[in-house]
Amino acid sequence: MTKKALIIGIAGQDGSYLSEYLLSLGYEVHGIVRRNSVAENQDDRISHLNVTCHYGDLLDVPSLTRIISSVKPDEIYNLGAQSHVRISFDVPSFTIQTNALGVLNLLEICRAILPDVKFYQASSSEMFGNSIDEDGYQRKTTPMNPTSPYGCAKVMGYNLVRHYRAGYCMHSCNGILFNHESPRRGSNFVTNKIVKTAVEIKKGLKDTLALGNLDASRDWGHSKDYVRAMHMILNNDEPGDWVVATGESRTIRDMCKTTFDYLDMNYEDYVTVDKKFFRPQELDFLKGDSTEIREILGWKPEYTFESMVEEMVDHWMEVI
Repeated sequence: MTKKALIIGIAGQDGSYLSEYLLSLGYEVHGIVRRNSVAENQDDRISHLNVTCHYGDLLDVPSLTRIISSVKPDEIYNLGAQSHVRISFDVPSFTIQTNALGVLNLLEICRAILPDVKFYQASSSEMFGNSIDEDGYQRKTTPMNPTSPYGCAKVMGYNLVRHYRAGYCMHSCNGILFNHESPRRGSNFVTNKIVKTAVEIKKGLKDTLALGNLDASRDWGHSKDYVRAMHMILNNDEPGDWVVATGESRTIRDMCKTTFDYLDMNYEDYVTVDKKFFRPQELDFLKGDSTEIREILGWKPEYTFESMVEEMVDHWMEVI
């Protein structure tokens, strides 16, 4: 029989790539979207896909219950969230409710009406905060000391998934994904902001690029590689928690240099620092140890940092 998947957050970067991947495997794909006053913003990443979308919200239990009851999915991927870390400082209450209580709502509904479903939770490297092991990596055993409302909420969601797995024998899994980008990333996220603005400068549409902490360092991969990991994680025989990362860390400054170099420009001529883009509490360094998922599940990224950036630049060069 055809497997059915339900993706919460289907209209986002990861949701769209995951939909494409699952469809290529023969899945019937359903997704939950939030109502938007501009209808085109609800499905511009997935309008070309043969998926069925349902209106719902992580904080609206009746809608979640109705959708899960009617679809009866074999797999649920919770990618829905208030996903912008910097903005979580501006809307902390909404972030906590959506990113933590939303997970609880889903798990409780599944426990009540679909206890055998396979449940994937999009956890985050932001949960670690500034905790780093002695060898310079973060892994499952690294203490979680988040530095943002977003990170705090993700820690709660992560622990709820572990609790429901242990307490109710549910097939609930966490993917602790480090930063992952693509041309479909929102342009108010720093990576696509850098790329898009660099292209606009190249084309004479802008003069400068204002950023915050240029020395913040992140482990960046490509969303396409990471959605493959999500499917591997959920379809492993034993449910568990897995780190997904490239194992390489680069600064915002490195991202600027790689992007502007590809466009034959010097980033130092255009990039400025604006304090308004700094976080109240900075997260300085992230680098993940993904040895376990590589050795046990056979996952490895196909994109390099450079090929990811080049794809993003090429996209904006075409559409701007």
